[in-house]
Amino acid sequence: MVSQESRSETLKRNGWTKQFAANEPRLSEAVALYEESGFEVHLEPLPPVLETPDFPQEQFDGECRGCFKGFEDQYKIIFTRPNKDGSGQDNELF
Repeated sequence: MVSQESRSETLKRNGWTKQFAANEPRLSEAVALYEESGFEVHLEPLPPVLETPDFPQEQFDGECRGCFKGFEDQYKIIFTRPNKDGSGQDNELF
């Protein structure tokens, strides 16, 4: 099994930027907003809580996950990157 840290690094090398974790209805709203703004969107599940002494169970990638504890399956991590075709790149906000 590939670790979540390795997965995050792979995505980053492929041009993806980690945005934030969300659940419905904000997840669908954020995906639609990013797509309308000219971005590709990729969703990753929150990794399971790791129970090791060297890896605090409430931390992942240096970020606290206490709020997600017990509800990890309801959240997705949003990654974005500009569309390959360049659509949306002339948007004045970006």
